[in-house]
Amino acid sequence: LKKLGASCDWSRERFTMDEGLSRAVREVFVELYNEKLIYRGDYIINWCPRCQTALSDLEVEHEETEGYLYYLKYPLYNSKKFVVVATTRPETMLGDTAVAVNPNDERYKKLIGKTAVLPVIGRQIPVIADEYVNKDFGTGAVKVTPAHDVNDFEMGLRHNLEAIRVMDVDGRMNDNAGPYKGLDRFRCRKEIIEEFQKSGTLKKRENYSHNIGHCYRCKVVIEPTLSKQWFVKVKPLADVAIEAVKDSRVRIIPASWEKTYFEWMNNIRDWCISRQIWWGHRIPAWYCNDCGEVIVSKDDPTQCSKCLSSNISQETDVLDTWFSSALWPFSTMGWPEQTKELELFYPTSVLVTGFDILFFWVARMMMMGIKFMDKVPFEDVYIHALVRDIEGKKMSKSKGNVIDPLVIIEKYGADAFRFTLAAFAAQGRDIKLSEERIGGYRNFANKIWNASRFSLMNMEGYDENLIDKDRIEYTLSDKWIMSRLNRTIEQTRDALENYRFNEGAHFLYQFVWHEFCDWYIELIKPYLFDKADSKLRLNTQHVLLGVLNTVLCLLHPFMPFITEEIWSKLPNSEGSITVHQYPKSDSNLIDEKAEAEMNLIIDIVGNIRNVRGEMNIPPATQVETFLYTEDQETYDKLERNKDHIKNLARIGTLSMSSDKKEYKSSATAVVDKVEIFVPLKGIIDFYEEEKRLKKKSDKIEKKLILLNKKLSNEDFLSKAPPHVIEDERIENMKLIEKKRKFEEGIHRMQELQRER
Repeated sequence: LKKLGASCDWSRERFTMDEGLSRAVREVFVELYNEKLIYRGDYIINWCPRCQTALSDLEVEHEETEGYLYYLKYPLYNSKKFVVVATTRPETMLGDTAVAVNPNDERYKKLIGKTAVLPVIGRQIPVIADEYVNKDFGTGAVKVTPAHDVNDFEMGLRHNLEAIRVMDVDGRMNDNAGPYKGLDRFRCRKEIIEEFQKSGTLKKRENYSHNIGHCYRCKVVIEPTLSKQWFVKVKPLADVAIEAVKDSRVRIIPASWEKTYFEWMNNIRDWCISRQIWWGHRIPAWYCNDCGEVIVSKDDPTQCSKCLSSNISQETDVLDTWFSSALWPFSTMGWPEQTKELELFYPTSVLVTGFDILFFWVARMMMMGIKFMDKVPFEDVYIHALVRDIEGKKMSKSKGNVIDPLVIIEKYGADAFRFTLAAFAAQGRDIKLSEERIGGYRNFANKIWNASRFSLMNMEGYDENLIDKDRIEYTLSDKWIMSRLNRTIEQTRDALENYRFNEGAHFLYQFVWHEFCDWYIELIKPYLFDKADSKLRLNTQHVLLGVLNTVLCLLHPFMPFITEEIWSKLPNSEGSITVHQYPKSDSNLIDEKAEAEMNLIIDIVGNIRNVRGEMNIPPATQVETFLYTEDQETYDKLERNKDHIKNLARIGTLSMSSDKKEYKSSATAVVDKVEIFVPLKGIIDFYEEEKRLKKKSDKIEKKLILLNKKLSNEDFLSKAPPHVIEDERIENMKLIEKKRKFEEGIHRMQELQRER
């Protein structure tokens, strides 16, 4: 963070196990327990057989996996008939305590209330009716294993079914698995299917694609299992957090995430907060080894509160790390004490976070904040983009596509890296990051540095006290740049205030590079270099310095290091740029007439430059140019700015007329009410130019043939990554456009030869 230039009060660093935070954790746990919002009980949890710990729903990573759907025959008691159930986990059938069908399924109505016999084990199990069963899944009849499936557990509660665990904590089958005791769960699956095949009770096996949960730490397939754990009853807490977003006390940005937030919060399950790991906040619960009493206390007890025995031991489980994190907005400010920091900094204005911890952290902070502070913890939640590689893939060391920020900062600078992230941080869209893009914004930083260096080198003789600010006469270029600057301030402030950082970066990039550097500095060079006209030079210096000052302030949140360095070298700059007021737009300086006039000049110069480029006229060659317009107002604008046009377009002779003339062998262009004529005779050899363009066109044609062949190759289209195919299609369109322009040039050369 320091390398990136984060402006933080580093004296306020906090660690989750700090004494103050530990006290807050105990305070919250005990209060929730006393209100019966924390309880200990048997429940289906996500269990990792490798880490041997419980996981919350959010700690389970789901992956689309190709597997099988097995159709198993369960014989009906005292009958030769079978009921066929479909399952993806046949190893859990050893713990089945029912077969379930939908009560509205006509196929099975006669079976409801009857008894089936569990193969292998021989246990008699009822056929029950429950609306949870999907009639369209498999056969419409499902096995019910309350101890190994969360939905089956809920069904078991509704129908008072026994919950039989058939696996131990390490994923091996236990005593209840009968002949399969001791087998790994997946080995057991294989042997059970072999047994069903031998006995003829495996009706069929189908390929089946489904989501399988994996441990976020070790990536092992998790096992839903019945276990005694500590839980938070979150529904009452979630309801108030839902209302906080509905009534706009908390704003989620982008708003599209609100739907996801509501869906998750409305369907939230109790939060399993106990973990069987060695590190974390100890659960403040003690068990009496004599009478079995559970003591939950803020302070360590010395004896049982019921029988007064001193033979007590503390719970060995620790709390989910997100439990203490949920208290972060107020626990770090000294709560449960009512501190000045708490009064000053709670609630905070904005939380910036990624969508991947929206529920891990954000929702839980809202629940706990409202519960214990009676206020939302923050007003805005800005969900930023995730940084991926250039192909849009998640970065990982195993893929070798990780871009190390510290290496990038060392190579390109923190400013270039920061600006790149901001420029691509469109709301609701991930950032596809590449070194090439960062390198592009390093060039932008260089542009800022060079423009600032040029400005400071030309401040000789500048004295602000010599400026009569009430009577200063601004040139067109001054009026134009100040108008464009104030529009940019307006756009940038609006973008930043609404978390559209990419738009803010875009507005600043366009203004600084294309308007301030490319045009304004070039326009004022004659004024700066002309030391004879001291008043004009002084006024120009004043405007240049003012614009540079404002540009640095606008850029500072994006590029803090370079702007601070340049700021320190400006005449009359005081203190750090960080504490300087962020610029505000002055509507009085927005000048539409000046913008319109300068846009005309820029368009004319741009068209003359295009002619030079298209006709392959060397940069050093000064061409003759004629401008024609019948509009007197436009003519006056051209007359006022002819020196700018000559200098910027590298014109030897510039003639203007309101009388239409014939200009043979000329390249032409039209800008608004102005026709541009650039005579080419004697400047280029039309025949040789035609040959040059033909050669380039032929070269592109060969590339197009190869590219089209590639894009029509089914093997390439089926195997290449989508982004590679898209890149090739874009390249194809670019080549087609280039070829079109070359063909236009060839046609123009042929016309010019005929005119001659």
